[in-house]
Amino acid sequence: MSRQDGVVTRRQALGCGLSVATIDRYVQSGEWRAVASGVYLRADRERSPEVRLRAAVYVAGEGATAWGPSAAWWHGVLDRAPKRQFVTVPHRRVVKAPSGVRLRRRDLLPEDVTSVRGLRVTGLPLSVVEAAVELEDGSVFLDRALQRHTTLGLLERAHRRNPGRRGARAAERLLCTARTGGHSEAERMLYRLLQKAGIGGWRPHVRSCGFEIDVAFEAERVAIEVDGWAWHRDSARHRRDVERQNVLVNAGWHVLRFTWHALTHDPDGVIRQIRQALS
Repeated sequence: MSRQDGVVTRRQALGCGLSVATIDRYVQSGEWRAVASGVYLRADRERSPEVRLRAAVYVAGEGATAWGPSAAWWHGVLDRAPKRQFVTVPHRRVVKAPSGVRLRRRDLLPEDVTSVRGLRVTGLPLSVVEAAVELEDGSVFLDRALQRHTTLGLLERAHRRNPGRRGARAAERLLCTARTGGHSEAERMLYRLLQKAGIGGWRPHVRSCGFEIDVAFEAERVAIEVDGWAWHRDSARHRRDVERQNVLVNAGWHVLRFTWHALTHDPDGVIRQIRQALS
């Protein structure tokens, strides 16, 4: 129970030599609390996110595995636990999803399952790929994961091992964008946003002070720089970008920077900032 955040299943307790009568006595005395059918929590422990996820996986039975955002959080890639638990059970098993649990029926490959702190979870690469599709800010999450926790090659191999799953097409699009770094696509998104908003007077790829500005409003001296995914920028590229921005600012340019994520998830905010700069 100590290793499992204060949680134990009835089956585990019996396997450790406790009798049914002893288990029932612990529950009746209040020393253990039932948090799900056949799953108990020590009375001195709170129902933390860790406890809720363990209970959701344990109650789903043999072969149950945390996946998606739950698995990514358990691996330490996602900062906060998702509001509901994501659990996979073998395809042939019929299990009623408890309240607050996103239940999926799927047979996972052995190489895509691991145990972390005594809990079955999908492996890190598959967890990242599937969480990116489920999360509202999935592209930002995937970008950070690539910077700190995994590689694009591992993610792509996990993706290819699991074709036909829900969200596979969305995952393919995200991985494709990550593969190219997103800069060129981000530029095209910015062009479309400016055209849709009816904002004119700009030119792409304008040279000034020895540097190329992605989009320039030359009359207003407003320069817009577009960044792709952070993981795709090495330290040398970062230094060049900082130097370019400082030179342009000292030359009288008002510089705005927008990432692929901002252009994708907050286009209205991007246009609002551009209008403010132009005014």
